[in-house]
Amino acid sequence: MNTITLPLANVSCMHCVNKIRDAISLLPNIQLIDIDTEQLTVSTDSSLPDLFDAITALGYQVGFHYQLPLAGLSCGRCVAKIEQALSERHDIAHFNISKQHADVSGSISEQALTNIIVELGYQVTTTSAAQHYDFTLSGLSCGKCVAKLTTALTQDNIEIITLDKNALSVITSLTADDIIAIVVATGYQAVLSTDIQPTTEADTVIAPEPEPEPEPEPEPIIASQANVTQLLLSGLTCASCVASVEKAIKAVEGVDSVNVNLAERTALIYGQASSQAVIEAIESAGYGAEESEDDQTRRIRQQQQNQQTFKTHIRNATASLALGVPLMAWGIFGGSMVIDSTTSQISWGIIGLITLALLVTAGKDFYINSWKAFLHHRATMDTLVSLGTGAAWLFSMTVVIAPHLFPLAARHVYFEASAMIIGLITIGHALEARARSRTSKALERLIDLQPQTAIVVENGQETERPLSAVISGMVLRLKPGAKVAVDGCVIDGNSYLDESMLTGEPLAVHKKAGDYVRAGTINQQGSLLFKAEHIGSDTMLARIIQLVRQAQSSKPALARLADTISSIFVPSVMIIAIITAVAWYYFGPQPASVYMLVAATTVLIIACPCALGLATPMSVTVGVGRAAELGILIKDAEAMQQAASIDTVVLDKTGTLTEGKPQVVDYKIYNALTREQLIQLAASLEQGSEHPLANAIVKSAQQQQLEIYPHSDFMTYSGLGVSGTVDQHQLLLGNAKFMVQNNITINHAEADFNFIANQGATPVYLAQNGILAGIIGISDPLRKDSLSAVKRMQKMGLKVVMLTGDSVKTAQVIADKLGITDVVAEVLPDGKAAQITLLQQQGRRVVMVGDGINDAPALALAEVGIAMGSGTDVAIESAQFTLMRHSLHGVADALELSKATLRNIKENLFGAFVYNTLGIPIAAGVLFPLTGTLLSPVIAGAAMALSSITVVSNANRLRLFKPSRQDQEK
Repeated sequence: MNTITLPLANVSCMHCVNKIRDAISLLPNIQLIDIDTEQLTVSTDSSLPDLFDAITALGYQVGFHYQLPLAGLSCGRCVAKIEQALSERHDIAHFNISKQHADVSGSISEQALTNIIVELGYQVTTTSAAQHYDFTLSGLSCGKCVAKLTTALTQDNIEIITLDKNALSVITSLTADDIIAIVVATGYQAVLSTDIQPTTEADTVIAPEPEPEPEPEPEPIIASQANVTQLLLSGLTCASCVASVEKAIKAVEGVDSVNVNLAERTALIYGQASSQAVIEAIESAGYGAEESEDDQTRRIRQQQQNQQTFKTHIRNATASLALGVPLMAWGIFGGSMVIDSTTSQISWGIIGLITLALLVTAGKDFYINSWKAFLHHRATMDTLVSLGTGAAWLFSMTVVIAPHLFPLAARHVYFEASAMIIGLITIGHALEARARSRTSKALERLIDLQPQTAIVVENGQETERPLSAVISGMVLRLKPGAKVAVDGCVIDGNSYLDESMLTGEPLAVHKKAGDYVRAGTINQQGSLLFKAEHIGSDTMLARIIQLVRQAQSSKPALARLADTISSIFVPSVMIIAIITAVAWYYFGPQPASVYMLVAATTVLIIACPCALGLATPMSVTVGVGRAAELGILIKDAEAMQQAASIDTVVLDKTGTLTEGKPQVVDYKIYNALTREQLIQLAASLEQGSEHPLANAIVKSAQQQQLEIYPHSDFMTYSGLGVSGTVDQHQLLLGNAKFMVQNNITINHAEADFNFIANQGATPVYLAQNGILAGIIGISDPLRKDSLSAVKRMQKMGLKVVMLTGDSVKTAQVIADKLGITDVVAEVLPDGKAAQITLLQQQGRRVVMVGDGINDAPALALAEVGIAMGSGTDVAIESAQFTLMRHSLHGVADALELSKATLRNIKENLFGAFVYNTLGIPIAAGVLFPLTGTLLSPVIAGAAMALSSITVVSNANRLRLFKPSRQDQEK
């Protein structure tokens, strides 16, 4: 046992000390020796992480925290080497190592930590050596350009903070000219942003803004993933084909991952491999692929492929059934199908040749694809069909040519089986293709939202131009009834826009100068002039389409299980067919050769894994598309599977349960300041801050036309408050913990604090020169649908928890209004993630709903993170679901749809598995002792086609999914 003394922070009173004492008493292998508000001493062995987690979960800070810039790390092995060394230390609680930084917390000293890293052969650079630069970029036109520049900038001494087609932000020990030289050498241009001076990472402060501009309407941004290529595929018939194509693509250098969607016949490739290399790999594997960059072109091409496929299948099925149905009817109604004379031999010989012509025309794809599969040492559905029909024809033709080789009872021909199997399976494929084309209707409706032309205003003249001719910075005219062509900002006029297809909100939204308009929304009445800002693939609509497409191609764990089974299924069936044939030949009744042929062929036909391959992708494609129609964007299918088992919903308060537009509603003054002076000082200190409460104070000052002074020495303290100097006054603005930490007496203001908090407002203290100057009450009204949404989630059996950094009293007032009994208040940003962990340790499966940067760690840590669409980019990036309309009913909608989708997938998989599990033994003849007959190969072919149609039809039921909610409270 080691004795360790650790510093504490945010511990303001003995009540806090007792809470920590109680938490430590529950931890095994840790003995508390001493504790006060500043430090604690414990005796422990290797349980330091448990200690840190327990204290952090209570909202306090413990131990030392270091962020050290690193140099000399060139690869993942270097990172792993440091991680291994740190994991062996008992005085380190948590660490996160990258090639550029070490983020470490524990009881270890900074010098000891530095020595560990240096002894491993790496360097710890001084913080002042790393500088922060922001650049404006030009010349980048697509995600591939971003990927190319990312590769060029991936160096030991460069840490990329943000990088898109327009801007670059880095922390580096290089000069700005060095970074510009790298960008230019890559083929693009960069200019150092003149309004942001390079500052050291340690000394970064928020610069004062004397005249802050009004905050623009928040624009939800769905981040597009760079290095994503979509290909249209051909020749895929079953799950085995999917596995083969994925294997071929993954073998291409530069491919990070790939998702092949059998339902859509598409492949999404992530990485930096060239499209041509991937296409060549697919073609060498025996399949077809083509690239279509433009959404409209891709859509037209897919429609053409579907229509052509449907027509081809119908034509082949008609030809096959035109031969097969009369032959089968001949046998059913008493016609002889036995070779017992020269006449019958000649007649059936002619029919055999006609059947052969049918097999090499209508059935040629089965044989060509099975031959390609054979050359690549794999087996697919086509292999089973070609073996079954080919065996039936060869046996029959052998009987026709040499009937004397068989006893009379075995001279039965099966030409009708070959024709009927080809016909039934092909017509099944045709119906499947028709049903499959409906699965992308949601995506097509999104694509249809974007108009193909726009009215450009230049020199007072209005001209209609194709969308491809519109560039960023152009001024566009939006007429009544027209669709918005690109994303932009209104510069003149006012009108109401219907944004329901993007956000799900039924009410039109009023737009005026300074507001954002988004591509695909519809202008209802007025005329607007707006400036184009995001065009092409940069519009929110385009990125939504890309996100939906990626989600539809993703796979949940259930699909990966089906893929694994499919990879061994076809070879297993072939082995079963061989065993069946041998068993009937040696142990079956006479004529053994006939029974052997029928049983083996039927096993091959009935076992085709079409339904198994379609079970998951069909449900995922339809489910994700339906979610998009409801204003829910889903990153991947895995998140849907996780969401289906959620039992706890954790809700952030500000901006999630509330409007996110707080206002100053009350104030109390304790010195000679007037109300205007109190607001003026607070607003001057908070200018430039993005915190909602800060915005409320600044807006209050602006509405009163108060002068806002510049500030200096500004510092922000996460979860506590801010400090700085305004007009030679030392100011502190924050919560009670912040005041106590800075020795500000607030006891005399407790009654006023409670009064404001009991109204549901957030009290914020302002201290001037070490003395409490006043309290500002800020209220953020509840959203009108928050109460009904919370009640709905509780009716669904979900535990609803409110998580907020606000005071306990304010949080409790809000919770009481909403009927929420589980409230966690006064939580620091890093404490939100700890609360999620605490719930998970209790066995809960958690969904976190939030919208702010401080919610991002909790969103990422929860089983499922749901970001409100008007939230920050960081929150949206960290979440698996994004709600395009700011309503908590979307959370319940997402969970209900996830459950419905998972249930649909399970129904499909159950049907496919049960079909094969029962079908194969019956086809092999297990019922022969009871019935005296074998299952006909024709019936097997019909059953196989029906199973695929059933799976596709069942998946399309999700298109009819309707949430159980009512938008209006009753």
